[in-house]
Amino acid sequence: MLEAEADAVRALSARLGLPFARAVRVIVASRGTVVVSGMGKSGVVARKIAATFASTGTPAVFLHPGDAAHGDLGMVGSGDVVLVVSKSGEGDELLRILPAVRALGATIVAITGAPDSALARQAHVALDARVEREACPMDLVPTASTTAALALGDALAVAVLEEKRIDRSTFALYHPGGVLGKRLLLRVRDVMHSGDELPAVREDALMKDALCEIVNKRLGLTTVVDGEGVLVGIITDGDLKRILMQRADILDTRVGDVMTRSPKTIRGEELVATALERMETLAATPITSLVVLSDSGAPDGVIHIHDCLKAVR
Repeated sequence: MLEAEADAVRALSARLGLPFARAVRVIVASRGTVVVSGMGKSGVVARKIAATFASTGTPAVFLHPGDAAHGDLGMVGSGDVVLVVSKSGEGDELLRILPAVRALGATIVAITGAPDSALARQAHVALDARVEREACPMDLVPTASTTAALALGDALAVAVLEEKRIDRSTFALYHPGGVLGKRLLLRVRDVMHSGDELPAVREDALMKDALCEIVNKRLGLTTVVDGEGVLVGIITDGDLKRILMQRADILDTRVGDVMTRSPKTIRGEELVATALERMETLAATPITSLVVLSDSGAPDGVIHIHDCLKAVR
């Protein structure tokens, strides 16, 4: 079953050609809605294709052919694209509404397993989604054909997305909920520790002051700032261990003499997902925190890897 359906999808690539490019151009140029229609199992596929278009920035709805023939064609207007999915291309329910769709000024794009069908002939653009045979033993149950039609619809939606140059920030607006929404919308400033939670000491402070700040703020580090409040370094738990191995007078040591200069930083407007990726890749070994910098170079906050993981998973 799986091999047969995979073969059906692979065979589509060789048949894309000019019709596929025309279909993409028609949808990109349209200022209306992509109205996707189909009967039976093709109707189920049509619903998914409509959902894919809508989620990738192209307004789309599903229209049942039976409902369309009894008034719901009112949702179709001039400038819309009606994308019809049908294996045989001969279903009465679909063919009955096509003249009205044309009269309304919409463009018809067909995804059909029968390139010589009545649907293909009446469509402005017909995409060939035929399969050699269904994956079921009787060659009857819609399996390979529905998989091929769905894959072709997905390919259309993604090609349109690329032509429209939909970026991640725009894409995120269509997915505000769930894990995907969190990954694409949640910013560093939304989860960082700032204000009274921000650990900070002056570079002329003593290490015992830095130790108190690390212990009290419980982030495993403290930022180090100069007299103007600009970030000049950090002191981490790891630094404390390293210094203890080297010198006994750690508590009376000046912070500026032992801090880590040029710490890893991030801006508050960056995505939390970006912060997580940066912690995992910026250093030879993964780090657990980033200092959030303001435009003036002062520390605005600290974001910890635990905050990132909690926010995006």
